[in-house]
Formats: sequence, structure tokens, C-alpha cells
Amino acid sequence: MPDRPAVLFVCLGNICRSPMAEGAFRAAAEAAGLEVTIDSAGTGGWHPGSSPDQRAQATAKRHGVDISGLKVRKVRAEDFRRFTHILALDHANLADVLDIRPADATAQVRLLADYIPGRAGEAIADPYYGGPAEFERVWVDVTAAATGLIEALKRR
Repeated sequence: MPDRPAVLFVCLGNICRSPMAEGAFRAAAEAAGLEVTIDSAGTGGWHPGSSPDQRAQATAKRHGVDISGLKVRKVRAEDFRRFTHILALDHANLADVLDIRPADATAQVRLLADYIPGRAGEAIADPYYGGPAEFERVWVDVTAAATGLIEALKRR
């Protein structure tokens, strides 16, 4: 297990929610002066090496966060040892992550919304088939979760 916190955000395709969560958390960790390893991945493998969805990039950019350099990848077995926290964006992805978790996994696996006060056990909605309002809602959610996660890691 890593010496410092290491967080992996996981959604289905790694093109919308998880890169937005990575960007929001990266900005929050930097602002808090927290040293942490941060990445995102998907449970599906449809877009390897691609950049995040243009709408996700535009939403993050409106909030001063550039996620254009992130690249889509799929969750790997070694992620369960490399990261201290693997945070799924919804229940289906949580189930998929738990299904592929190797026996020697050391990462804590849970839902990202568990870090939003009053939202434990909830999913972060997938904005893929929506418009700007859905992407903005995801940004609000992942930003709130980033704040809660920073607080949890500081108490660690």
C-alpha cells in the first residue's frame, strides 16, 4: 500500500464523470496542500487513450480546471494495490469494481458520493446522454465529494 493517499475514480467509460472527479479532486488537493496520487479509470474499455468527453472538458474548464490532458484507461488489477481508495461513481460500477478486485487488494472501495454529507450510498448521475445542465450537476457533485474526501484524508 502507498505511503501517501492515492485515489482512483471509476465510472463506466472514463470519459465523463471519473475524469471530472479527478480534475475536481486534483484542484481541491492542490488548494489544501495535500500530497496525493490521483487518477481515473473506467470499468469498460471502449475509448482507451482518448481524451475526456468535450462536454466534460468544457464544464471543468468553466470552473478553472483543465482535464484535456487526461487519457481514458480501464481499471487494472494492480490498481487495487497502487491506490488507497477506489471510488466508484455509481452502484453498477461499484459492483463491477468489487467483482474484479483481486484477493490481495489493499484499496478501500466505496462510492464517491459517500463523501458528500447526506448522500452516502447514492450514485453520481451519468451525464453522457444529457446536456450542459447534467454535466454541471456532476461538477457540483464531484466538487462536493472532493471537499469531503479532502477532509477525510486530513483526519487519516
